[in-house]
Amino acid sequence: MTNVLDRAASHAVTFLRALPTRPIAPTATIGELQHRLGKPLPETGLADEIVIDELVRDAEGGLMGSGSGRFFGWVIGGTLPVALAADWLTSAWDQNAASNLTAPAEAVVEQVCGEWAREMFGLPKSASFAFVTGCQMAHTTALASARHKLLRDRGWDVEARGLSGAPPLRILTTQNRHESILRAARLLGVGTDAVVYVQADNSGRMSIHALERALRDGEGAPTVVCLQAGDLNTGVFDPFEPACRLAHAARAWVHVDGAFGLWAAVSERHRHLLAGAELADSWATDGHKWLNLPFDSGLVFVRDAAAHRASFAQDTSYSVPTVELRNQKDWNPEWSRRGRGFPFYAAVRALGRSGIGGLVDRCCRHAERLVREIGRLDGAEVLAAPVINQGLVRFLDPDGNHDRFTDQVIHRIQADGVAWFGGVTWCGQRAMRISVCNWQTSDDDIDRTIASVRRALAC
Repeated sequence: MTNVLDRAASHAVTFLRALPTRPIAPTATIGELQHRLGKPLPETGLADEIVIDELVRDAEGGLMGSGSGRFFGWVIGGTLPVALAADWLTSAWDQNAASNLTAPAEAVVEQVCGEWAREMFGLPKSASFAFVTGCQMAHTTALASARHKLLRDRGWDVEARGLSGAPPLRILTTQNRHESILRAARLLGVGTDAVVYVQADNSGRMSIHALERALRDGEGAPTVVCLQAGDLNTGVFDPFEPACRLAHAARAWVHVDGAFGLWAAVSERHRHLLAGAELADSWATDGHKWLNLPFDSGLVFVRDAAAHRASFAQDTSYSVPTVELRNQKDWNPEWSRRGRGFPFYAAVRALGRSGIGGLVDRCCRHAERLVREIGRLDGAEVLAAPVINQGLVRFLDPDGNHDRFTDQVIHRIQADGVAWFGGVTWCGQRAMRISVCNWQTSDDDIDRTIASVRRALAC
């Protein structure tokens, strides 16, 4: 057994050491990968070491270098070595983190990490929390809690009676919302027709006057207001304090999408952007973004702990938890799952509050420089300067087809292999999105990336 584990560890270390120099974009075609990996169903087994060696060989060229310090395509952090080590241990320990009975050490670690996170983010000490797969399920968990509370207040037990015949819910948000909010509405049976878009101002922030009108138009209806802490394209933050005040006056629930922006609370330089966010009713964030954890590390917090627990708790006769310790499955949408607390615990202990704040500030500084210096190149234009770590540029075609030319330049940059950016349509224009979220990104990475963009524009 130990031979194959040593072999896998050796392959992993080789990959990580080569990450700074290997091309960021995959180099193999889909056809090549299908040919290599699409083997017939084996009738007999192979030696473990051969399986691992061939998997590494056949996957080569099909791996995105998203852990590199020059990956700027989406808000994806690299993985801190200490978090990766803890994640390996999590798999080796093989604990079912469904309850404190099946995984007592993980249960304690999750309790500790939830308390640390509430303190770092400035959230109420009484708020409940759950470790989930990512922000998609964090939103779903939060909105399930909101659905319970809003319908219970109107005399409807949604967990027992379902939604047929229940007062219809509304979700107020802006056009800039992340698609995971819409998917949460679909998963919960609320439906995307329940989403009402509130006008945003020129910077992309929700208009308070428009929110006031929307709340008044739906007076009495069970309503969730979804605000953003860090827009995916520009990094802007919604006006939390006045929005929460208006929403609560209308008996509405306020949810904050803080997938990456909630981490600004750990930065002395940027925490002012979250002023008033602590007044909301639920919050979602993702550890694989600015904390640079492996995937499967979302966090959700709910002010009304009773509503949160009522949405998910389910007693069983065969799993009696330890009563003096928080029982994980009472707060989670799934039962059997891996222990998500160990990598979080390791990363926070290794970095400390100051280290996390420094990581946030460093990424924001790199994003500002990338946007500014790319925008100065001939044929480039800044569409949105970073508020934190997100910005937008586009590229100008001498023939006037800027959208097509922007996509062409993005593809040239990807093909160059030095850095990786993605495209997005923003305010009706194609743009290149710049996201900086990796603990490894350095000034040298920024230098090399700008040189690559310059080459792409010169082609």
